Amino acid sequence: MDVLNQILHVVTTVLVLLGAVPLVVAIVQFLLVGLQRFRHLYEDRPSYVPRTAVLIPAWNEALVLSSSVEGLLAMRYPPDRVRVVVVDDASTDTTPQVMRELMARHPGQVVHLRRSDGGQGKAHTLNHGLAHVLDDDWAEAVLVMDADVVFDRDALLRMTRHLADPDVGAVTAYIKEGSGKQGNYLTRYIAFEYITAQAAARRAQNVLGVVACLAGGAQLHSRASLEAIGGRIDTSTLAEDTVTTFETQLAGRRVVFDGHATVLAEEPGDLAGLWKQRLRWARGNLQVTHRYRHVWFRPWKRREGHRLGSVLFGLIWYSLLATPVLLTACSASLLYLYFTDSDRSWEIFRWLWAINLICYLLIILMSAVVDPATFRRCWREALIYPGIVSTCILVVTALSGTFAPLLEQAGLITDDGSPQLLMIVVYAWMGLALPLAWLAKLLSGTRMRFLAPVLLHLAGYGSLLAACLVAAWVQERRNAELKWDKTEKTGKVATGR
Repeated sequence: MDVLNQILHVVTTVLVLLGAVPLVVAIVQFLLVGLQRFRHLYEDRPSYVPRTAVLIPAWNEALVLSSSVEGLLAMRYPPDRVRVVVVDDASTDTTPQVMRELMARHPGQVVHLRRSDGGQGKAHTLNHGLAHVLDDDWAEAVLVMDADVVFDRDALLRMTRHLADPDVGAVTAYIKEGSGKQGNYLTRYIAFEYITAQAAARRAQNVLGVVACLAGGAQLHSRASLEAIGGRIDTSTLAEDTVTTFETQLAGRRVVFDGHATVLAEEPGDLAGLWKQRLRWARGNLQVTHRYRHVWFRPWKRREGHRLGSVLFGLIWYSLLATPVLLTACSASLLYLYFTDSDRSWEIFRWLWAINLICYLLIILMSAVVDPATFRRCWREALIYPGIVSTCILVVTALSGTFAPLLEQAGLITDDGSPQLLMIVVYAWMGLALPLAWLAKLLSGTRMRFLAPVLLHLAGYGSLLAACLVAAWVQERRNAELKWDKTEKTGKVATGR
């Protein structure tokens, strides 16, 4: 029995420390950003202005189409080398009227394609447009974007320069949360998330030579690359942009992230809209994970012209998917150690949160360097991104000697310094934060909606994303309908600039 206990202690200790893996992997990505200069992605890139067809899928986007299209045509790009093709997915609002006005103002540059039978989703809509664009030889490149995004004036020029290299098949831009002063606490959380998940993570992927996903709202393809993968977008998953990214690389062409090409996008400003969006993304990523199961952790496939099998890339991908499991297993292991060896559990707990604290402080500091303008807007949300409770745990654990007298007076630790009630509550917190964040989402549609932000601040924005991933697992196990739920747009990006 002693041997069994020793084995269990070793296993649970490992599981506790694995709870820090997502943050450690995030730090690795930030450290890789500094190596991007050696990839020579931006230096000495000649100006290259291919004839570019801009493809915009649209369903009831009347509020945002005018600003998006006008913004595109106002970019610093030769007017005779860009055409905007709006694929109207049988909209029931005033989209057709808006398009008539745009075509009248920009004859020959703006095209309106209307599907009479819509509602099949974004991928089908894009394929309708691709068939039109690739039907003649005018387009040398195709930019796929969302109807609500607003490109910076130099964005397209910065993106197309990479296509001067025939080995590059696709380029993606840095999508930034664009609500500005019209945003709220939730959009500021998203703004900070995008610094880490895009500005940093995709720069790191540039270094690795493999990109996980072309941003759905700003993806530029060479014509040759599109034709090499069949000239169509995958319609069997909820992650058509990720599938396109993988297929481009599997076909032997590189995908590049240009962090200097920036695009503003409207993101959900309420928990219900965010949950709907992220549930779709999470299910799509699970589908991609299964679809490309023959690729993961196979570095020797580099000989086939891609690096999707990179071990580090696989760790980055799976560390995100495994976050709910890692957090729950970490809490369960800490509780087991508490009831079997409380002194050992306290020491391991302190090691865990010390690692988390160091990693998180580095993430905050590096985020401020990577995108200082956005960080200034969302620094408060950055500080409590893990949740107010987790932030307090980080501080108290790091300064446990300072806080020990207060904890003793409160009866939360004993005279010998070993936590009691506090240990049980705090050890279980990482697992408890997930259902608490899920509860915040549930309350957002009820009369108790005023409690939703409070619960989210307590549990943490990251816990909400992890809970959403659990919901995606459940839906996949149940083979739930693959429904492309579009988030509603209000045009606040254009008006907030």
